[in-house]
Amino acid sequence: MSYPATRMLAMLELLQAHHVLGGRDLAQRLGVDERTVRRYAARLADLGIPVAAERGRYGGYRLMPGYKLPPLMLTDDEATAVVLGLLAGRRLGLAAEATEAALAKIRRVLPATLRQQAGALEETLDFTLAARAARTPASRAVLTLAAAIRDRRRVTLGYRSWKGSTTERELDGHGLVFHSGRWYVTGLDHLSGELRTFRLDRISSVVPGTASYEIPAESDPVRQVTASLARVPYAHLVEVVLRVSLAEAARRVPPSVATLTETPDGVLLRMRAESLDGMAAMLAGLGFPFTIQSPPELRTAVRRLAQSLLDQTSD
Repeated sequence: MSYPATRMLAMLELLQAHHVLGGRDLAQRLGVDERTVRRYAARLADLGIPVAAERGRYGGYRLMPGYKLPPLMLTDDEATAVVLGLLAGRRLGLAAEATEAALAKIRRVLPATLRQQAGALEETLDFTLAARAARTPASRAVLTLAAAIRDRRRVTLGYRSWKGSTTERELDGHGLVFHSGRWYVTGLDHLSGELRTFRLDRISSVVPGTASYEIPAESDPVRQVTASLARVPYAHLVEVVLRVSLAEAARRVPPSVATLTETPDGVLLRMRAESLDGMAAMLAGLGFPFTIQSPPELRTAVRRLAQSLLDQTSD
């Protein structure tokens, strides 16, 4: 490829990466003079690439809104990164349907050799992480919430609870979090006056408003999501003292599963469980000595598990 063509492609990539760049700035980055930059802009326009030149103090060159570089311009490393990102996103449950469509488009437009290499990567790559199959929220809801949080604009949500009831809520969003195959938004809920966490797949509508707000410096959306999930109202409130250090317990028990508090006797694990048999299996899997505080029925479930293991053991 000739140097002028290479520089024109470099100019196109710079304009794609920046909202607007001045002629002098572009000339310095490309190693040419400003007259050559004007010629490159005219040549790109002749090729159907909408480069606009704006005069004035804050003028410069920019791509017209909505224009995107074609995937054919991806390098080998860039194409590999895109395919890897899409495959990982599909595994995590991030917009599964959109991921499949994006992969199909990438396959169609890549050069033959690179398409074959990307296909080989897709066929041979596997993950230790189990595949997620959670419901994906509407992309419009995700994008609208993201823009509102960035701009600190209050939104009105149409929300359906786990019981099926529908409410309208005003939310000062603090952040979006993807956890265990689901999207969540955290923030100040004006209906309850409290910090709340909402699942995006239960949001039926998002309407940005005009009211503004500030996000507190101590806000931690990830911690808010994991803490709220640990408080999900299952049938049994479990309290168990693990006789290990807090650091060791934290390595094995994620904050979305239980709260851990250091005590003189060890670490108090507090969580809600739907099944006491499942809780007994979890405690056995941790491999730590423990003392059950509540409920008393958990002791029966642990003994039942122990007897079942003994019965399955052959001499």
